[in-house]
Amino acid sequence: MTDLAPTSPPPAAPSGRWDLAEVVAELRRSRDVTHNIRPPGRIPRPPSREALEGLVKDFTAVLFPRHYGQGDLDEDRLDDFVARTLEAALERLAEQAARSFAFSRAPDQAAEEEESPETLAAAGEALARAFAAQTPQIRGLLVSDLRAAYKGDPAATNFPEILLSYPGVSAILHHRFAHALHRLGATLLARLVSDIGRARTGVDIHPGATIGGSFFIDHGAGVVIGETAVIGERVRIYQGVTLGARSFPTDAAGFLIKGAARHPIVEDDVVIYAGATVLGRVTIGRGATVGGHAWLTRSLPAGTHFSAPNPAQER
Repeated sequence: MTDLAPTSPPPAAPSGRWDLAEVVAELRRSRDVTHNIRPPGRIPRPPSREALEGLVKDFTAVLFPRHYGQGDLDEDRLDDFVARTLEAALERLAEQAARSFAFSRAPDQAAEEEESPETLAAAGEALARAFAAQTPQIRGLLVSDLRAAYKGDPAATNFPEILLSYPGVSAILHHRFAHALHRLGATLLARLVSDIGRARTGVDIHPGATIGGSFFIDHGAGVVIGETAVIGERVRIYQGVTLGARSFPTDAAGFLIKGAARHPIVEDDVVIYAGATVLGRVTIGRGATVGGHAWLTRSLPAGTHFSAPNPAQER
């Protein structure tokens, strides 16, 4: 059974030096009454960001053991290293997934619908097994991304350089993991893995975004890709590109409709240059090019080029 109870030791008893009684009482009122956002029922342990950072490292080592695992392993020992690393990582993933599922209840969901620790543990184990089954496919996508980076960047000299040092590739790696978790229903874990990637690379990709193979983000910093974006095969984008929403549909009561398709569709073989912004559920047709710093809120036919006005040409 997964332990969902807090384990950190309590802090030392207050000394009284700071005269905190009133502040502590106000914080309690805020938690329990005036600003209460907790659902009724027990408060489980949240997933650990530090544990997830370790899991990303371990799963990366499983996919690329000579680069991120043990480089001195001979061929006969590689499978053993991968098996041991994957097994240990899956144990931890199952626990973190169980914790995340405990936080999946909506704010208005009744406490009676709360799942037992045993049920959460079983769900976490099922997710870990399903994730393990997808690792070969994830590796295949990442290798296609590496090939796209090598083909698309004249400064790239070899695959190890790209895999170990390119921030755009690191961002894609985090997204491939996060997207797999998102599709398996571990949305909180997926968001945390995505945020770990954003903190490391400056690239913000929502784990719900669907991205085809051979994807290359050159330079990387400042790229934003929204939840419902759909990106095809062999797409290349540059730093500062935003694939965002233009509007946020609401229901009859005025509440935002969650998950509504509101981000662009980018078809195969598209190039989007630095600083471009594409907003709304528009389609950038196959083989089209969006120029640097362009602002696009309409669909673009296949094979066409859209550029921002050049101030120097307008003088």
